[in-house]
Parts: sequence; structure tokens; C-alpha cells
Amino acid sequence: MDKVITKEKKVSKTEAKASVKFSRETYLKWFESMLLMRKFEEKTGQLYIQQKIRGFCHLYIGQEALVAGSESVLKKDDRVITAYRCHAHPIGRGLHPKYIMAEMFAKVTGCCKGKGGSMHIFSKEFNFFGGHGIVGAQIPLGAGIAFADKYNGNTNVTLCYMGDGAVRQGALHEAFNMAMLWKLPVIFIIENNNYAMGTSVERTSNVHDLYKIGLGYEMPSKAVDGMTCEAVHEAIEEAVARARKGDGPSLLEMKTYRYKGHSMSDAQTYRTKDEVKEYQSQDPIEKVLDTIKQNNWATETDIENIEKKVEDIVAESVKFAEESPFPTTDELYQDVYVQTDYPYIIE
Repeated sequence: MDKVITKEKKVSKTEAKASVKFSRETYLKWFESMLLMRKFEEKTGQLYIQQKIRGFCHLYIGQEALVAGSESVLKKDDRVITAYRCHAHPIGRGLHPKYIMAEMFAKVTGCCKGKGGSMHIFSKEFNFFGGHGIVGAQIPLGAGIAFADKYNGNTNVTLCYMGDGAVRQGALHEAFNMAMLWKLPVIFIIENNNYAMGTSVERTSNVHDLYKIGLGYEMPSKAVDGMTCEAVHEAIEEAVARARKGDGPSLLEMKTYRYKGHSMSDAQTYRTKDEVKEYQSQDPIEKVLDTIKQNNWATETDIENIEKKVEDIVAESVKFAEESPFPTTDELYQDVYVQTDYPYIIE
């Protein structure tokens, strides 16, 4: 069964200039942001192989347009929550990658003091609520965060990301029902990269167009090209506007693809190299870079400077993580109980 997104028709430079909707600044921001996510994740994979990062590790390489296109719509006070493929989202939110790298190194300077690791990245400052290891657990939590905002009478919205495998969880249906009943300001986003770990959508769901699940709740729902920042931005923009007006949630099925395995231990026997190459030919970073070049929005020197900036940030992040200390043993008992004088004994 063909799962490959149709290739876009090549256009001339004149046509490209005429069709551009977004500004030079937006495209340059998308390029730098996605490149930082990509290079950070590539370095993460290398460090995992070197056993400097332990435990599970799930890379986001290939899916960067989902975060970049969404964040160009959101405000700082808006909320984001996702599953355990969670390194790129906080970078998009504005959290410096060094705190994410330190967290994966299990260092005390990490954004969760080294207690969360790769799958549990959080940042209160940037309204990023995780990073959740239990499949689908973040879906009702996302609805709950949106409920709190509505209860408090503000105009914040919550983006709740999930994988295509998570839509088979019963909690999704309960959350969808309540979100529509109470018109909660939440946008549910399915990051459909075709595989729940190593099992295709076609083998796990009778509904192959996953956005249709929302229609059973009369929730505004549609599929989106998740390999293109422009399409992601426009879909998020529409859904956010609806949520801020008080019209309730939306479901967006972002059709994307991960170039790497489900996790670092994935042998990827369930797909062919040709399939991966086909999606890599539609790379979201290259699409944005092509538009920048076609419109003469940056010189080769400008692009090299951005690449150098990203390279330096990644190098700084690794250095920060490697030089940071591990937590001391008494940290084991911190952030567990509200009572601060809890009697514990370390032998």
C-alpha cells in the first residue's frame, strides 16, 4: 500500500516568488529552528552510541516542520504537551538545548535536574509540559491543561501532540468527548509518521485517515502535509483562532515521517530504504532553504553563518552537559513530598 506523500511539482523562481505567503524573517526563523533541532538530534544519536546518554532515546529527525510551523503561530503563554519523542518541541518553545542535553546526560543542570532523561523533558518557564512515557497519557492531560485555562478565563491554547499509535488508546475518546462538550481550547495533533513503533497504521486501525476519528465527536478535523512548514502553520493558525474565540478543539492529522527508527534500538526491518529515501527527498529543511534561495533572502555567507551558529549551540550544549555534575544522593528525596522536613536516612 502506497504511504508516500505525492511529490510537489517543481516551480520556476518567478512562480516561487509569486506564491510565497510568509515573510523572509519567518522562513529564516524556520530554517534556523529546524536546523538546530536536526543537528541536536544527530549529535544526540552519536552520544547515545557512545553510551553517554543512557536509557531509551527517540529521535525526531524528519518531523521538524511540525514544531517549526506550529511555533510560528503560538504565543509564549500557550501550552505544549507531547509524548516521549520530545527533544525538538522544547527547542521550538525556546528552551536552550544545553538544558535538554544535560537532562539526557542525567546531570543536575538538566531541565528536570537529571531525573527525567530523554523521555521526560519539561520546562515550566516555556510552558512545555512534557515528555510522557506512557502511550496516550498526555492526551487527557492536554485536555486538562486547556480546561484550567478556560476555567481561569484566559485566552491561552494548548497543543497536544500524540503519535499515530496513541490514537488506539481509550483515554483519547474520553478526552475528545469532554473537550467538545466543554469547548476546551486544545488542538489535538496526530504526528502520523506511518508507524506505531514498527507496526503500520494499516495493520493497527480500520480507519486509515486518522483525522476522521474526530468527526465522530463533530470536532473540526483534517489532514495536513506535515513535511511543509507553510501547511502546518496555516492549519495551526486556523485551529488556534477557533480555540481563542471559544469555539473549542480541533484535530489535525499531520502526515509526516521519521528518518530514524522508533528508538535507537530499532532495526527498522518493517520498511525499505527506498521508502525512507523517498521521504528524505521531501525534506522540510531543504524545502525552506530552497524558498530562501529562490527569493534571494540570504546569501551563501548568511546561510553558512546560520549553520555555524547552530553548530556552536550544539557544541556548547554537549560541553555544558559533560562538565555538569551528577545529582548528589540527597537529591533523590527532593521534589517527591511537599513536606520539606521529611525524615529520611541515607546509609
